[in-house]
Amino acid sequence: MLIAAGFLMFAFTRTIHFTEAAVVSTWGRADESSVVVDPGLIFRWPAPIQSVTVYDTRARILATRSETQQTADNRQIVVSAFLTWRVDDPLRFFQRFSGEGSEERRHFSAAERTLQSQLRSAMSEVSRYRLDELFSPTPGASKLAELEDRIFARLIAASNDGVRVADWGIEPVLVGIERIVLPEDTTRDVFERMKATRQRMASEAESRGEAEGATIRASADSAARRILSFADNRAAQIRNRGDEEAARYMEALNTAPALAIFLEQIEFLRAMYGKRATLVLPTEMPGLGIFHPHLLSRLNSGGLPDFVQGASEIVESHRRDNPESVEPAVTPLSAEKADHQTEDDAEDEPADPAQRRADAADGDSIR
Repeated sequence: MLIAAGFLMFAFTRTIHFTEAAVVSTWGRADESSVVVDPGLIFRWPAPIQSVTVYDTRARILATRSETQQTADNRQIVVSAFLTWRVDDPLRFFQRFSGEGSEERRHFSAAERTLQSQLRSAMSEVSRYRLDELFSPTPGASKLAELEDRIFARLIAASNDGVRVADWGIEPVLVGIERIVLPEDTTRDVFERMKATRQRMASEAESRGEAEGATIRASADSAARRILSFADNRAAQIRNRGDEEAARYMEALNTAPALAIFLEQIEFLRAMYGKRATLVLPTEMPGLGIFHPHLLSRLNSGGLPDFVQGASEIVESHRRDNPESVEPAVTPLSAEKADHQTEDDAEDEPADPAQRRADAADGDSIR
């Protein structure tokens, strides 16, 4: 009984899924009432009275083989495209392709052959575009999307005999360019054109860089010249002011060269005193004559020690040549003071000759 019941269910029923649509034909004929789109269990008479043809209504993908197309600038390219389509009207689809057989797969195969023919015909839209319009180095400038739209419009439009794909119960969903391959000679030309474009862009960039670099260098040179000119003028002003101040001091020192020498020796002693060092030097060295123990007993008539005797002679010569010149700032000692100083030195000098020689030997150096 169970086997008989199962056989009867198989012979008199058919299950329709939600992604399918069925056409129930009676003696090979179908009309609007023969279409079943609601999922569920349907009842039918067994063959050959009635037959149920079930179509999958989901989108299907059809890929075309690569074909050579010619662009508007007479370039050869190899193009392959794809088409997504679905069964939109099961009754029309059944009426158009039922002659291929009773199986659904035969109907789909016949429909794909027809669509491939229509798609190859629509691919002639490639001839409306130049190669540089399809392949552009500028982002967003390529017209491949526009080409796909034209192919899709050509596909759904009526053919020469006035028949459209929608009349076959087919709905085209999307047309896309899957791949474009350039022949070897076209590829070489494209590469040469791209290379020339890149070289031109590089040359323009180098030219802009050189121009900007020249502008920057010129600005820097101008700024450097202004700075150097300002520095030279400032240095010249400082030198002139220094020369003027030095001239005043030199003029004052030239009136008393012996005093100038004496002041230089004092300055030398001040500089040497500031150093943390111990030197043992003879009093005959320049600048150390003032440390001689008998310095005051060797004053000349001008009131200066003997180690500036040459300077005194220069002063006397200057006095003779310029009697109206200003007298040196250092005034000579009076004769009375000189005699008194001589007497003091005589009292301080030891009477013993040996003692005098020892003192003289000790005074020749400074520790």
